[in-house]
Amino acid sequence: MIASQGLPTVLIVEDNPDLLDLLLLSLPRLGPFKVYGVSDGIAGLEQFYEQRPQCVVIDIKMPGLDGYQLVRALRGDPETAATPLIILTALAQQRDHFAGLAAGADLYLIKPVTPQALVEAIHQVIRVSEAERLQRLEALLEEEPPEPEIS
Repeated sequence: MIASQGLPTVLIVEDNPDLLDLLLLSLPRLGPFKVYGVSDGIAGLEQFYEQRPQCVVIDIKMPGLDGYQLVRALRGDPETAATPLIILTALAQQRDHFAGLAAGADLYLIKPVTPQALVEAIHQVIRVSEAERLQRLEALLEEEPPEPEIS
């Protein structure tokens, strides 16, 4: 990781070591960002409070806290509630997407995603104001959850 002053910081919370390594190597070059990474939700929460990143990219299925729990924990603390949060997961069903946004994520991305697309998403959520983020969450709470998909 290349540490540079003045760059936006991004925390990646991802339990797949290959994907975590790829993102830790590519995001600083493409962003450019200062990037930190951890492999579970509890470490993600601890690292968040230590580093205070401008954006967090969160997997759903992880040991410790899962991604939904981590998003809710960050949204539930007034100090961290306005932090841009992106869910990056393999869970592709509509109910998963709704659950991620209802938990408080700004974006819900489905793997695989190119590092370039993730960089664009990070820039997008960093530009959203706190007022716009709260307005989007309020609108989402008024929506009806999707019907379960029958397989």
